[in-house]
Amino acid sequence: MDLCDDIVPLNQVRARFTALAEDARNGHAKVITRNGESYVAIVDARKLDYYHRLEREVQQLSALRDVVDGLERLRAGEAGADPAAVRVRLQDRVKRATRG
Repeated sequence: MDLCDDIVPLNQVRARFTALAEDARNGHAKVITRNGESYVAIVDARKLDYYHRLEREVQQLSALRDVVDGLERLRAGEAGADPAAVRVRLQDRVKRATRG
């Protein structure tokens, strides 16, 4: 399928929604445009769940990386991280993740 077939103007979505949803379910995500720019996408719900799981795993790996870095610094005799600063960084990370 040509990439152009996966880009659909918003004004055409209503008339073609069932076919677009079937295409997405079969692995061909659709990018819906508005005024010629990307607006939203139609993707298989299973794939969306998978993307969300990946996103959570990346966040967890990032947090684990921070822990490992802190432990390595402590092992090297460097001062530990300020708990308040770590809390703020983690809260910022959660906010960014929930905003999408």
